[in-house]
Amino acid sequence: MSRIGKRPVTIPSGVTANIADGVLTVKGPKGTLTLSLRDEISYTVEGDAIIVKPANDTKHARAFWGMQRTLVDNLVTGVTQGYTKVLEITGVGYRANSQGKNLKLQLGYSHDVDFAVPEGIEIKTPDNTTVEISGIDKQKVGQVAAEIRRWRKPEPYKGKGIKYRGEYIFRKEGKKK
Repeated sequence: MSRIGKRPVTIPSGVTANIADGVLTVKGPKGTLTLSLRDEISYTVEGDAIIVKPANDTKHARAFWGMQRTLVDNLVTGVTQGYTKVLEITGVGYRANSQGKNLKLQLGYSHDVDFAVPEGIEIKTPDNTTVEISGIDKQKVGQVAAEIRRWRKPEPYKGKGIKYRGEYIFRKEGKKK
């Protein structure tokens, strides 16, 4: 039995959920998100909650149960609060600057890195070394953060690079003399 799947997803006021043609649509103050529904799972909207249950008692259905409930919860959270990831840039001369729909990164390469911001994502740079990525789709926010981080992953000797806020970088000792 899935402990996560058993709990219903509560729908706050101002949010509407609709199931039609195998697609769950959630509308809220920040926007609209959709999720294509799996056949192994049954979804019902009852009052102010979405209930997710396995459609049959197969191992395959039970395996998807908790994950599908979490995906539905992510939709509701996204349209009400949204998601934010914060990246921190460490290194001499490393900086970021948000320019409209582009993010300009200076990461020690011979050229600047221009990152095109995808639709539905907002990027802010409160200072030169902080990048705030926000949006309503949790998967898209995490993917954009991972793509930016990939340009210069934090290295273990000096700690230079792009890291998530709160991420611990395992530091190594340098070469012995």
